[in-house]
Formats: sequence, structure tokens, C-alpha cells
Amino acid sequence: MHVHRNAPVVTVFAPAKLNLFLEVLGQRADGFHEIETLMVPVALWDTLHFESTADDHLHCDCFWPVSGTRGATAAAAPSLGENNLALRAIRLLRERAGAAAGARLRLVKRIPIAAGLAGGSSDAAAALVAANIGWKLDWPRDQLGRVAAELGSDVAFFLQRHPAVCRGRGELVDPRPGLAPLHFVVVQPPVGLSTAEVYKRCQPADAPGQVSGLVAAWRQGRTAEVGRLLVNRLEAAAATLSPWIERLRGAFARFDFLGHQMTGSGSAYFGLCRHARQARILAAALRQLGFPRAFALAGLN
Repeated sequence: MHVHRNAPVVTVFAPAKLNLFLEVLGQRADGFHEIETLMVPVALWDTLHFESTADDHLHCDCFWPVSGTRGATAAAAPSLGENNLALRAIRLLRERAGAAAGARLRLVKRIPIAAGLAGGSSDAAAALVAANIGWKLDWPRDQLGRVAAELGSDVAFFLQRHPAVCRGRGELVDPRPGLAPLHFVVVQPPVGLSTAEVYKRCQPADAPGQVSGLVAAWRQGRTAEVGRLLVNRLEAAAATLSPWIERLRGAFARFDFLGHQMTGSGSAYFGLCRHARQARILAAALRQLGFPRAFALAGLN
């Protein structure tokens, strides 16, 4: 997450994420699932502009950039309305702070929705950070984190800038700074998936994997081993809901990725590359193979 202040507007660049490891440990009493996951932010950004207003109204305008049109945007209905997570974030923060403040958000969306990339959660974290600055609340990160946990499982992860091991339902964040940058190809298929439906079909492992081996390999620079240790317990469940998971798995297997899997609850799929140049080459190859939304993305560390 990157923050720029140009009074009276606070601008936050909100990244997507990939799950290099995602193990489902069981269902909790609150209906959520206990997980252990290693997430890395990647350089695919939504942009959120926050401006405090004199009245007490909260408003969000949401746009998608128009393909092939420099600087132009178009309205994106799926991200508008009262259920917009960024709007819910500043409403909840205002309630918790007891503030009498209004705001206008302008959200430019680039992260695909229903893809396991957590664009909505990242936008919510960006809104919390922007409102904290714009309303001059001066809350520390751990205090914002408690609000983030109320909003969604991945929101707290985006309040910091590093890869992190996340536990609980995802809200317990253990940052892992100092890891070498990784490079990926990410493909968005034309059909998304429902997180709730994927979790409903998931069967936790009898002997769950451990994230520690992957983290150790990454810290020691053994990138090929990182590729071999990728895990996503939700992938098998997602494959029963969409044929695109198997199609993508087969397509990625044709190329020289160090490892590949679905991210989050899908439907986006990614491959780990040796370096940025290989990521650009393999993204182009996948586009030629018939996957137009293939991106070469760097991990953020």
C-alpha cells in the first residue's frame, strides 16, 4: 500500500495479493474456517482517493478504466452501492471513533473481482488508512487492525506492506519483511467464484501442511523449492465448481513455471517464475494461447 497526501485529497494505491500457501484447518464455531496462509502483495493496484467533506454524508464513486482509452473511466456497477467494502470501512471507522465527519471516495478499480485477489479487502484497508489521515484521527495500526478484522478476513493484511503469514480466519497477521522479490504470471478467467461456495465444498486435510518450510526456502533464496511447496487446499473444491481451474492448470503445465496454483478461493490462477523477464515471456505466451487477461506481476516486499 502506498499513500500520497495532496491536501485536501489523500490517495492510496491498494495492491492485490496472492496466496502462496493456504491450508484450511477446520470450521470454527462462528461459521468461518480456521486457516493458515502465506500471502504476498503484488503490483496490481486499485486507486482510492479520499476527501473529507463539511457535511456528514459518506459517498463512493467507483470506476473501471476503459480499455484502450488513455485516462478515461467508466462506471462499474458491481462495486457501487451501500455494500461497497471501502464505504463500509469508513462508516465503521467513523462509528468506532465517534467522529462527526463526512467523506467522498473515488475508487478506480483494476483488480478483478471474484478472483481470489482480495481487491475489495485491499480497498477497505486503503479506506481505513485514508480516513485515519483525512479525518486526523491518528490511530495506530493495531487500533485500525481491530476495525479491519470486523470488516473481513483479509483486510488487516493490507494495513502493512510485507508478505505475511496469516492465521485465525486470516485476521491474525505475522509480517515477514526482508524476503526477496518474487515474480509471477496471473491469469484471470472469464468466470469468477463465490468464496462461500468454495469453502462449503472444501475438505480440510487430515494431515495439514506446514507453511514454515516454504518461508524458510524463500528466506534462503531457494526459489525453485518455493515453487514445489506451493499449497492451496481450496483448489480442489474450486475445480468442482468451475472447469476453468482445470483448464488453467493444464495450460500452465505446458510452460516452465517453478510452480503454479489457484490463489485464494479463485478463480484467478498464478505461476511462479525465475525472474521478471521470464514472467513477461510466459504471460505473452499464455495470451497467445487464448487467455487474454494474463499479467506479469512482481511481488511487493
